[in-house]
Amino acid sequence: MPFKPREFLHEQRQKLHDRFVKGWKSQALFEFITFGIKQAWACLFGALMLALLLLTFFFYPASSPLPRYDFIALAAISIQLLMLLFKLETFEEARIILVFHVVGTVMEIFKTQVGSWVYPEPAYLSIMGVPTFSGFMYASVGSYIARVWRIFDFRFDSFPPLKWQALLAGLIYINFFSHHYIVDIRWALFAFSFALYGPGVIWFKADEKHRWMPLLLGMILFALFIWFAENIGTFARAWTYPSQKAGWHMVSIHKLGAWYLLMIISFVLVACVHKPTKDLPQ
Repeated sequence: MPFKPREFLHEQRQKLHDRFVKGWKSQALFEFITFGIKQAWACLFGALMLALLLLTFFFYPASSPLPRYDFIALAAISIQLLMLLFKLETFEEARIILVFHVVGTVMEIFKTQVGSWVYPEPAYLSIMGVPTFSGFMYASVGSYIARVWRIFDFRFDSFPPLKWQALLAGLIYINFFSHHYIVDIRWALFAFSFALYGPGVIWFKADEKHRWMPLLLGMILFALFIWFAENIGTFARAWTYPSQKAGWHMVSIHKLGAWYLLMIISFVLVACVHKPTKDLPQ
C-alpha cells in the first residue's frame, strides 16, 4: 500500500490527542502545538527552498561545474514534482503556483534591469540574467497560501468580491513597474486594500474547532514572515540589494509594504482556485 502522508499525520494526531488531552488546559496546549505543526507543514516548500539557499551558501563547492543557482533550480523542480507525486499539493494549486512563478519571473527581469537588486553569481539556467530559481521563491509564497488555506480549512466572513480583489491585484502588479517612471500609487493601494479586507474575518481550524482573526491582520503577519525569509535569502546571497554590496545587513523594514502588496497578488490567485467558503460546518 502506498504511503499517504496526510492520512498518516491524521492518524498520529488522533493517537496523541487520545493519549494526552484530558481537559481544557491540555486541549489548549495541544491546539497550540497543532497550530505550529500545521503551519510548518504548510510552509514545507518555502522552508525547503530556504534550506537549499543556506546549505548551498555554506557547503556548495565553488569548483563545481554546475553553478550553485542552477543546482538550486533543479532541486526546486524536484521538490515540486515530489510534492505532486505524494499528493502534498493538488494540480489546481500547482497551476496557480506556476502562474505566480511566471508573474514573479517577469517582475524579476524588469527589477534587475532597473537595478533594484542583483544576482551576484553565474547561472546557465537564466532568462535575461535572472536565474530560474528566483521564480520558485515567488512560487513558495503561492504554495504556502494554497496549502494553509486547505490545511486549516479556511472560512470567511465579509469576503470581498473577487472582481474587486482582482482589480487591486492588477493595480499592484502594474505599480511595481510603473512607479519607476510615473507617480507611485502604493499608498492608495494600501488604502484600497485596507478598505477591501478590513471588514473581513478569517476562520481557521487548528485542531477541532474553527478560530477567527481579522483577515487584514493575518495578511500583515504573513507579509512579516516573508520579510524574515527575505533576510535569510539575502544573507545566503541568493540575491542582494545595492546597499548590501559592501556587506550583508538586514533588509529595511520598509520592504514589508512591498511584500504585503505582493502577497495580495498571490492571495487573489489562490482564491480563484479555493473558492471561499462562508459557512462553518455544523
